[in-house]
Amino acid sequence: MKLMNLTLYKNKPLQLWGQCFFLFFLFVVALPQQVFAAEKYNIVYLLTDDIDLALDYKDDIEPVLGTTISDKLRIVSKGKKYAVIYNGGDSSQSVASTLVKHVDLLEKAGFDQPYASMEQGFSRLYNVSYGMGPNIDALKRTYNKVYATLGEDVGRNLFIEKTAKGNYTLIYRRRGTKKSTSVVARRHGRILRLKKIRPSITQENNNEVVFGESSLLDEDEEKVVVVKGERTVMDVLSAPQVGDEIVIVQEKNILPLSPALPGLPSIVFPAEKIKLQAVKKVYIAKVTGRGKRVHKTVSSTLRVKRSSSRKVEKSIEAYIAKLRQKGKISRDEATGWMVFDLATGESIVDINANRKFQTASMIKPFVALAFFHKVQAGQLTYGPRSRRNMTAMIQRSSNSSTNWVMRQVGGPRACEAILTKYYPQIFKGIELKEYIPAGGRTYKNRAYPSDYVRFLRELWDRKLPHSKEMRRLMALPGRDRLYFGTPIPRGTLVYNKTGSTAHLCGDMGILVPKTRSGSRYPYVIVGIIEKKSRSANYGAWVASRSKVIRQVSTLVYREMKKEHRLR
Repeated sequence: MKLMNLTLYKNKPLQLWGQCFFLFFLFVVALPQQVFAAEKYNIVYLLTDDIDLALDYKDDIEPVLGTTISDKLRIVSKGKKYAVIYNGGDSSQSVASTLVKHVDLLEKAGFDQPYASMEQGFSRLYNVSYGMGPNIDALKRTYNKVYATLGEDVGRNLFIEKTAKGNYTLIYRRRGTKKSTSVVARRHGRILRLKKIRPSITQENNNEVVFGESSLLDEDEEKVVVVKGERTVMDVLSAPQVGDEIVIVQEKNILPLSPALPGLPSIVFPAEKIKLQAVKKVYIAKVTGRGKRVHKTVSSTLRVKRSSSRKVEKSIEAYIAKLRQKGKISRDEATGWMVFDLATGESIVDINANRKFQTASMIKPFVALAFFHKVQAGQLTYGPRSRRNMTAMIQRSSNSSTNWVMRQVGGPRACEAILTKYYPQIFKGIELKEYIPAGGRTYKNRAYPSDYVRFLRELWDRKLPHSKEMRRLMALPGRDRLYFGTPIPRGTLVYNKTGSTAHLCGDMGILVPKTRSGSRYPYVIVGIIEKKSRSANYGAWVASRSKVIRQVSTLVYREMKKEHRLR
């Protein structure tokens, strides 16, 4: 006798605990143990032909199941299908207990019910590896060589991971078959031969990511940050006037900026204010992560083309209206959209900006701000433990780490009190009422879309406590809904935080694409879709709404590209 699939939890007529009892009875009592003695079982959470859906779904259930479980989550393939599985190698005796726990957690959070399946037909996915070792700095140097040699298409999926044994490994996350990945590794080997880098293949293990494209780009970002008065950075750079002031910040090294502005002595970092005279050119220092300086000259012929129309907003409204007309967004779903141009200081899109929505995990950067406020006040210490929890909260959206951070501050109400008292210019609609409940069902915390925009503006201008660290955390590699899965060009810097529950799908962040001249152009985008009733199929619902947010982000980028000569 051979049990091929256990699909009890795919059908919902039976009550949950009745199903669980039946499963225990089936495994432990009714069937002979020798039937299952040599068999191993996985828990299957999703089976789909869309790998992006599988990857998104894995990211969504990880915080619900917890970090100890997430290490064993895998994306596997079978023909043209992809599955999200728990690869515990469980026997029949142990899979039932694990399955019951996971069903309970995921049911409470509004996810689809998993089921048990015998280990048959699933194949592991493979990546290309460029080296492993205990020295992350050495791997970063290799990362730079691989990124520069193979280009941004590979660079987008190039990561340094931390392995279960504490080493670091540099991999190209291809997630392909063993055969096809071997072909890619050999091709990369021929290209990288002169760099003395020998690629190999390795199994996809869902390791913790510690460095990626956004981390690299964040380190190389320009350090020109503040303009005094109402004139924007672009105003000053396009037409400098007497009395304009720019603050140039270089935090790692104290270096002179050369050549100096005409008529001024050499400028010394950090945070030296420079009064611009009526000059034809402005010199900007760009400091890379390796401490090298690259000077850019911005000509006074540069002009800011201000958009008087609301083309982007109208395009978004038309797109959402079309989806509603086709029934792809239901009547009980509200949406909120905002776009803010950080270079010109203009609001581009303002749809339901001051309507309160659930925050889901998008509340977590606000929790980080409350924590760092107390660090700056000398009331908390940002040490190794808090750094680990902060990273898990922002990058992996860990609910347990979020609750740990909130407890250090004094709880949800204490976080809200800090935000509203000390940052009233940002938070107009914030409600931080609860710890993240078991299963991740956080529905009480709420905010305006405009709260996210004001927060991200202050973050971009480095006006918040530990802004540099918060930006680093929000730039850590992860799957977002603003850049990944869109045609926005590779090499775009992303600072973001997603949010997902059974009632909400959202993302908020800063995108910093390149211009045709090689500089960068920053803007904020916020997208939220909230549903009053729980979806009958969480996976399908959150996947389709994620695609809506990605499409809106694409519409925004295409319009910004026309306006500001983006790549």
